[in-house]
Amino acid sequence: QVQLVESGGGLVQAGGSLRLSCAVSGSISSVNALGWYRQAPGKQRELVAIVTSGGTTNYGDSVKGRFTISRDNAKNTVYLQINSLKPEDTAVYYCNAVIRYSQVNYWGQGTQVTVSS
Repeated sequence: QVQLVESGGGLVQAGGSLRLSCAVSGSISSVNALGWYRQAPGKQRELVAIVTSGGTTNYGDSVKGRFTISRDNAKNTVYLQINSLKPEDTAVYYCNAVIRYSQVNYWGQGTQVTVSS
């Protein structure tokens, strides 16, 4: 079992920045990739960014160049630095963990990011 707790969301003006955090606990050694997804009202959940245990990162096309994912293994935390926020970035952001050698995924409860124009 893996538990994920997100924090750092909020209301911000367009052009601003936020840093989201996701604290990981439980069977941490079984986690391969950690990532962030988001879901806007009326839309499907989409990949924002993912980082593997080896440090390889991948980003959704809509956030490349503005978002940066990082993980601090000593603190068991994954971060998402969001810069140059746009109103279309408004969504609930979810932390995700993928278990090594399986298709098992764990999800956090989500944190709301709202960008005003």
